Amino acid sequence: MSEAEPIGPGTAPEERTWKLTLAYDGTDFHGWQVQPGKPTIQGELQAALGRITGESPLPQGSGRTDAGVHALAQVASFPLTAPIPPENLQRALNRTLPAAIRVLEARIVGDGAFHARHSAVAKTYEYRIFRSEICSPFLARFVFPCPWPMEFAALEESACFFVGEHDFSSFAANDPDLAARTASFESETAQLTSAVRSIFSSAWERRETAEGELWVYRVRGNGFLHHMVRNLVGTMLDAGRGLLRAEEMTRILAARSRPAAGPTAPARGLFLHSVEYRQQD
Repeated sequence: MSEAEPIGPGTAPEERTWKLTLAYDGTDFHGWQVQPGKPTIQGELQAALGRITGESPLPQGSGRTDAGVHALAQVASFPLTAPIPPENLQRALNRTLPAAIRVLEARIVGDGAFHARHSAVAKTYEYRIFRSEICSPFLARFVFPCPWPMEFAALEESACFFVGEHDFSSFAANDPDLAARTASFESETAQLTSAVRSIFSSAWERRETAEGELWVYRVRGNGFLHHMVRNLVGTMLDAGRGLLRAEEMTRILAARSRPAAGPTAPARGLFLHSVEYRQQD
């Protein structure tokens, strides 16, 4: 399949930087990053580009979502020399990609200065809690069912303590090579190489759906550590159940130690909601 425009005799193809906005159901994928022998979002996108254009650039994502995590508007960038119109590439990708991955927009963004991860200035994540006793099988892939008694006010109060610039070591994945992962793998912008992040907003809201009530946590910041949002949610849920006081979030932040915080919430409730860039990008 080829959607590219013909190149005139003697015309050298020009490399152009592309920006894609993608939505995906991450349930059946082992995260964003290519892994040998495992289905990943990055791997599926690279393979689809190869089938369509004959080129196989490795798309760079705004962030490397974990296995089971979803995206409403992930951003990817990559170079291509194929002279294909954006609408043709979008259409061709959606024909060849798995149904769980859709390209919402395809754009050419200039001379290579744009990078999906390094150019990002803010990201927003959502985490969705389902509160009814019976969770529909058509919703179960996208929520964390929590039917047990819980105080919504405690969640609201807990979320406020994360706004501002903090060291979020207590909410980062507790593994032996965390420092290296934070710097080179999980940093959301090129400048962020420590556990310090700025959170611009952090709040819970209630949503009524046909299936039942959702409690949705939305957090916006300049970057996020590995498992950070899921660890924030798991700790706040402990506060909602009365196992912690909301004001203890200050103590947990100050501890800078993963054991001080609560459990990691399951991946299936987490969505990369949106990514923001400078106006010129």
